[in-house]
Amino acid sequence: MSIIPSFFTGRKSNVFDPFSLDIWDPFQGISTALGNLPESSRETTAIANARIDWKETPEAHVFKADLPGLKKEEVKVEVEEGGVLQISGERSSEQEEKNDKWHRVERSSGKFLRRFRLPENAIMDQVTATMENGVLTVCVPKEEEKKPVVKAIDISG
Repeated sequence: MSIIPSFFTGRKSNVFDPFSLDIWDPFQGISTALGNLPESSRETTAIANARIDWKETPEAHVFKADLPGLKKEEVKVEVEEGGVLQISGERSSEQEEKNDKWHRVERSSGKFLRRFRLPENAIMDQVTATMENGVLTVCVPKEEEKKPVVKAIDISG
């Protein structure tokens, strides 16, 4: 049963079709609207799809990015002056064949770029990056916190 009747959405649902859209989707039409944008504007839509977690451990800042389907050669990790970590790359779209009939295109393609300003305790010249199973891990070591030296003073008297 549909939440919104099909005469509001303009779509026909079919009980026997498992891929039938019989539930209202508030984001329906966004991909169509993006399809009408110029190519340069569409490329920036992939920026939001580069999901990155940033955690801080006692030893380092660790970034993990989900980049499924990308090879390490398609991803670039750079450190800029001023303590900025930049992760970028490009996911190519699949080539269409004349006889292909696409039913749905949800995987994003295009360029992505994420930048992070690192804290002053980051050691910028020791950054490492690894990629395994579509997950990019960037490790930025931290300087050790200098603990105050406490010296015991003997009390005379």
